Amino acid sequence: MIGLAIGAACGAVQYWMLSKFTSAIVGSALDIKSVLLAVAQFILPILVLLCCALLFPKGLMWSAIGIAAALIGCSFTRFMLTFARGKK
Repeated sequence: MIGLAIGAACGAVQYWMLSKFTSAIVGSALDIKSVLLAVAQFILPILVLLCCALLFPKGLMWSAIGIAAALIGCSFTRFMLTFARGKK
């Protein structure tokens, strides 16, 4: 179950980096920091899954599930909050 916790934390961080990058793209404020966030956003899950494979081989599947669940959960929460604000 430690793999699930590691994966959920990685997914939340990955979602944060992705949201910062997309807000920079939409706001036309693309700079080197935004590009580095985009690159790190792709490298982070690879590193986390590699570390889990080496350190916690039985938790590899759970870490992948945690990454996916955190990304979906954060996206859904953000969508619902944005939808609720727009409806008022």
